[in-house]
Amino acid sequence: MQLVVARIGRAHGIKGEVTVEVRTDEPELRLGPGAVLATDPASTGPLTIESGRVHSGRLLLRFEGVRDRSGAEALRNTLLIAEVDPEETPEDPEEFYDHQLIDLDVVTVDGTEVGRITEISHLPYHDLLIVRRPDGSEVMVPFVGEIVPDIDLEEQKAVIDPPPGLLDEGGTA
Repeated sequence: MQLVVARIGRAHGIKGEVTVEVRTDEPELRLGPGAVLATDPASTGPLTIESGRVHSGRLLLRFEGVRDRSGAEALRNTLLIAEVDPEETPEDPEEFYDHQLIDLDVVTVDGTEVGRITEISHLPYHDLLIVRRPDGSEVMVPFVGEIVPDIDLEEQKAVIDPPPGLLDEGGTA
């Protein structure tokens, strides 16, 4: 199974480094030196990580064969994709891969059916669960502990405790 683990940002300096927007809770595992990653668009990869470092709170990566700023800039907005065993789960029991959450039924704490998770939107401060309701409309649910107190993978459901207004017509976070 393939997971998007980062998106390449701007070139950094003149020696081929790039900034990356990390989209994994395990960057040390997925984005370490020697990692070979597929890309989207596929024509830019695969890419092998040569080195990485943190600079001013941002992860910088250098890829094998990319030696200058123009080569690094050509990779901008490329998604980095890791091959992951579908049975693998994150070390922290409070973390989930997107594929584990897609298609979970969503119910409120009192058991009211809300819909089904169709997508995860990764934002800088928290993720959003995109939930399709039975009528076909969608609601965006912030994926934070106060609003999503329980994910039960065995029962294939997510329990939410929505604040007032979240599930009203057109309610979004």
